[in-house]
Amino acid sequence: MKIAESIEEFRALRRALTGTVGFVPTMGALHSAHVSLFEQANQRADHLVVSIFVNPTQFDRAEDLDSYPSDREGDLQKCRDAGAEIVFYPTPTMMYGNGRDQLTYVEVHELDNYLCGATRPGHFRGVSTVVTKLFNIVQPDVAVFGQKDYQQLAIIRQMTEDLNFPIEIIGAATAREDDGLAVSSRNYNIPADKREAAASLNRAMGRVWVKYREGARDRAALAEDIRAGVETAGLRLDYVDFVDAKTLQTPADGPLPGEGLVLAAAAFVGQVRIIDNLVLDDELPPKIDLSAK
Repeated sequence: MKIAESIEEFRALRRALTGTVGFVPTMGALHSAHVSLFEQANQRADHLVVSIFVNPTQFDRAEDLDSYPSDREGDLQKCRDAGAEIVFYPTPTMMYGNGRDQLTYVEVHELDNYLCGATRPGHFRGVSTVVTKLFNIVQPDVAVFGQKDYQQLAIIRQMTEDLNFPIEIIGAATAREDDGLAVSSRNYNIPADKREAAASLNRAMGRVWVKYREGARDRAALAEDIRAGVETAGLRLDYVDFVDAKTLQTPADGPLPGEGLVLAAAAFVGQVRIIDNLVLDDELPPKIDLSAK
């Protein structure tokens, strides 16, 4: 496995590859969900390339950037074990020149107005800009992203289509811990005594999934069920909404439609923000416990 710490070094290594390239961009602190993305990229391409870059432009709170976990040696070992051929490990200065002082950004309008975009101004501009940069540097044939960040996945798909990138975007199902919590690098920051409370988000969403599948269509009542579930457990709800799976727009007033929706929510466990989503047309993930603990 080769480690490239400059764009020039990476491009030289990339030119030596023959066949198709599968790409997984990450921010490090790798875990089982990343490994599953690596496996999917390996299945769909001849070579696996991974980037590890904590992108400063997608953090709307400085404390989140400062507290983001890091494990360089552990990350590299996971990449090695997964069969990655190149790991691209750039720095902020390398990617942005003088920090954040660049003049060109990539923005996907409308899709960034909802869900996490509504409460994290500039976040998705940072995401789409850095992914565009990475696509231009890596030149992959396939790129794999997790469905846990559903809005991010939708934005990247739209951006790839609009900018005519010749890249197949693969959305991988959300990996979950044994308690149903969506696997995330941020989970490392959840205090041990708050872990049970954190799982209340996916449990409340699972119970609403059941009600929806049984015919419940009152948006406000279903959202209130989730709010009550997480607040009873001591979490602070950031948002909960039902959105169109492609446009991310909230349906018109009235009963929810019977198909094509994603239930998305975010909540704070102390200072740690967790997100989750369920595609309401899909089956309920087996690790989600419907009991109200």
